[in-house]
Amino acid sequence: MISFQNVSKTYYLDPKVSITPVRGANLNVNRGEFVLLIGRSGSGKTSLLNLAAGLIRPTSGRILVNNADIWSLTDRQLSSLRANTIGFVFQYPSLIPALNVLENTALPASFNTTSPRDTARERAATILDKVGVGSRMEAFPKQLSAGEQKRVVLARALMNEPEILLADEPTSDLDELTERDIMAILLKLHSRGTTILMVTHSPELIPCANRAFRMEDGHLVDLNSGSNPPAA
Repeated sequence: MISFQNVSKTYYLDPKVSITPVRGANLNVNRGEFVLLIGRSGSGKTSLLNLAAGLIRPTSGRILVNNADIWSLTDRQLSSLRANTIGFVFQYPSLIPALNVLENTALPASFNTTSPRDTARERAATILDKVGVGSRMEAFPKQLSAGEQKRVVLARALMNEPEILLADEPTSDLDELTERDIMAILLKLHSRGTTILMVTHSPELIPCANRAFRMEDGHLVDLNSGSNPPAA
């Protein structure tokens, strides 16, 4: 469902300085899998996730989602893919301060081309109940705890019922109980067929996933075999 084929990403800071957070990555995430990426800060995990979402363009290599090279798509097609197929949980809540919880959650429906917009608020309310913040619908982001904000961000990512969920540190900076609650939600989604690629710095979450990889200086190491995964 997601395929990285010898993907690298380099940022050129000036003519003499560059950084390469992702180096020759080969990774296949199959439909319905739960795959974890672990590693230290700065190891390239978030860059890899942003590449999977089509938020940044690779310097070299190809990225396929549902067998389509995402950078061969038109801007309209890529926008449709992000809106209708991929849900993204950012590392930082990134909620819009001027919108309340219900409005923040319903926002992705504005970009969805397959679901009716007139029922967006009702669908958002249902999802908020499922992630445990149904009672906070009228609150604004600044009135929420860190754990509540994470739940709202997750609800927003699920608004368009994506086939793929990309999650960047969804349990970071949370207490142990809230972390367990968030993971329980993700595992329930996975049991219903959602494909999940999740970034974390917590090795203790590895048993939750089908497979796990570690990012080391931009390289992927397969923790299931101890070697780099083969190219597609």
